[in-house]
Amino acid sequence: MASKRFLALLSSYLFFSSTLFIGCIAIASAAIDPIERMEGLLLPGELVQGHARIEKKCDKCHAPFDKSKQNKLCRDCHEEIDKDIKKESNFHGKIYNIANRECYTCHTDHKGRDMDIVQLDEEMLDHNNTNFKLNGAHVITPCKSCHKKEKFYRLPKHNCIDCHEVDDSHKARMGEKCENCHVELAWLPARFNHEKTKFPLRNNHRDIACQYCHVNERYNETPKNCYFCHYLDDVHESDRGIKCHECHYDERWSRIEFDHGEDTHFKLKGSHEYLLCKDCHEGNIFEDEVKSACVSCHKVHDSHYGLYGKKCQDCHSEKKWLDIVFNHDKDTRYILKGEHKELACNTCHKGHVFEEKLPKTCGKCHVLDDTHRGQEGDKCETCHNEKSWIEKVAFDHALTKFPLHGAHPLVTCEDCHVTDRYKDTNKECDSCHEKDDIHKRKLGTQCDRCHGPEDWLVWEFDHNKQTDYVLDGAHDGLDCHACHTVKIVENKFDLATNCYSCHAKDDNHVGMLGKQCEKCHITKSFKDIVIQ
Repeated sequence: MASKRFLALLSSYLFFSSTLFIGCIAIASAAIDPIERMEGLLLPGELVQGHARIEKKCDKCHAPFDKSKQNKLCRDCHEEIDKDIKKESNFHGKIYNIANRECYTCHTDHKGRDMDIVQLDEEMLDHNNTNFKLNGAHVITPCKSCHKKEKFYRLPKHNCIDCHEVDDSHKARMGEKCENCHVELAWLPARFNHEKTKFPLRNNHRDIACQYCHVNERYNETPKNCYFCHYLDDVHESDRGIKCHECHYDERWSRIEFDHGEDTHFKLKGSHEYLLCKDCHEGNIFEDEVKSACVSCHKVHDSHYGLYGKKCQDCHSEKKWLDIVFNHDKDTRYILKGEHKELACNTCHKGHVFEEKLPKTCGKCHVLDDTHRGQEGDKCETCHNEKSWIEKVAFDHALTKFPLHGAHPLVTCEDCHVTDRYKDTNKECDSCHEKDDIHKRKLGTQCDRCHGPEDWLVWEFDHNKQTDYVLDGAHDGLDCHACHTVKIVENKFDLATNCYSCHAKDDNHVGMLGKQCEKCHITKSFKDIVIQ
């Protein structure tokens, strides 16, 4: 066995030596590089078309007598593949270390110019061994759809836009990251996670087509302010500003989320809750200052014409303008009672309510109602009350200079007081009882000398005690008018006290015995003579 191997080596050596010798002669004769001529003589076959330019440069692919360096020589030429192997990236980088493969195990050469040394089986290729794993529609996509250059499968890039630029209806306005919206299963429909943007879609915005906000395929620097999309819906005609989100909600445009109580310093209460914004905000809501004082809005409703000041809230409530909440009893020092409760404010407050000082006495307010013309002073409450001015007048006549006694309390005020000017009423009995004076003023006007207030017909007079003329004898029991025959002026009784003044007609002596009747006659009987 050894002898056969030896003979084979010997024959090979002799063949090689002779060939080398002949080659050297030929090279020398042709003036050609001897090494290149020698390699050319040993060439096993033509290289592929891609390597044809180095066909006579064996050292580009082969190291003399050392096959272990062949891979390095391949990678020195194929720099991109060398980078892939070093990074363990792309197809060659991922399969290089499998079973310690050498380049020539897959890519043999010297098979002729037309030989395909790549030997790629498209159907058997596991694309997962590349940097681009096929998913979705890519699995059934023909290789040439992506690898359009014949016999060239290495793609420097594998971004979607590299293949789908012609499908980009956005004309690059959305950028080159198609995967943000599209998926590999199907190019349409597109799905985009708007939550990852600075404008997450909420409520009704979720169902709106992209073009409604991104007009003309404008995606970069799209305004996020509501007004830029909803200015056609702005019934305020821009006088409410462009911050729609402060009032409106994306669930429903007509739903108002603005809380006037929390978002402003003026909480809406009562009827204010049902007002439209423009009822108070007539101009630009952000530029035109709206004053919060009631009078700033309700000046046209001020029936007091400014006389009651500007603090409408002191009297009126937000629930209803006509509901008066002012409590005169608690908010002032003057408690309203009786008829005063029902009076309108302007009955008493005729001027500026904060500047004028109203009197607290009845007489100052009721001067026009005072039928007494001021005679009774300004303390009307002495007789009158707040319940009724003319009913149940309470007056204690005993407090006057003419206390009522006897039958006087039973008579009406009008019986004595013909007018309401009570102090003009005469206190003399005769002023009221003139028609009852059967004496025809022969006894004067001082009725109380005889008569009492109990009854006009009940009278008592003691002539002996109350006058200087004692009645005795026949004089006792005489009718008053027997002596008092003429009217008395100013209650002055000038009657003569001598007998002759009354008994001159009874003088049988015809004045011859003088006028001092009492010297002979006595009062018991005129006929009785008693000479003194």
